[in-house]
Amino acid sequence: MPTKWYDSKVIRIKDETPTTKRFWLKIEDEEIFDFKAGQFVTMDLPIGDKRRDRWRSYSIANPPDRTNVLEFCIVHLDGGTATEYLFNELELGGTVRFKGPDGGFVLPENIKNDLVFVCTGTGVAPFRSMILDLQNQGKPHQNIHLIFGTRRHDGILYQQEFEQLLEKMPGFRYSVALSREDKVEKNGYLFDISKGYVHPVYMADYKNLRPDIEFYLCGWTQMVDEAVANLIVKMGYDRTQVKYELYG
Repeated sequence: MPTKWYDSKVIRIKDETPTTKRFWLKIEDEEIFDFKAGQFVTMDLPIGDKRRDRWRSYSIANPPDRTNVLEFCIVHLDGGTATEYLFNELELGGTVRFKGPDGGFVLPENIKNDLVFVCTGTGVAPFRSMILDLQNQGKPHQNIHLIFGTRRHDGILYQQEFEQLLEKMPGFRYSVALSREDKVEKNGYLFDISKGYVHPVYMADYKNLRPDIEFYLCGWTQMVDEAVANLIVKMGYDRTQVKYELYG
């Protein structure tokens, strides 16, 4: 079956943090674009002549809702030709061509175990899609713990949304780790906040081995590799309990 490509129009762009933008694309095809929470698409951007120069994959940040509107949360990379184009050239009304959805980084149909989502930066995108899909569809699930890492306070993504979920989604827990702040005040937040990286958070909370838990990891290779080593080698979790998606 030939690959299907979709043409979409940019209907909204929002500055989310000093280095991150949110993009909303509306698919112009009449066919419903259906996907599973956690999947990604591959964009063909006008930034080179060869496929490997033009293609970039981004996780869908919103849950499936059959509206043909997709949201992407993208961080600007210094010297990155794709993000230079997306941040500085792509405008409202512009077009983006992509294929997909692709990827097996999705939740099982029947969720029997507690879920721990560990991510840094825009690695939160597939987890936002998963969590909102569970909430919006009223799908049965166990406890969910989202552990998000970034450098500073102004880099926290979707903070208000996740704070609201703390109040209306039973079993949802939200932790934030800030690696570059000199001082982190813990008072005044609805969620757990700490200074440092994400690793000490899950290592402390899940140091006692449990068979009824699954870890999902998403972020840059270095973070994911360290988390996999911590969970499996140091902490003794089975490989089947650890799933991950890499960003570069």
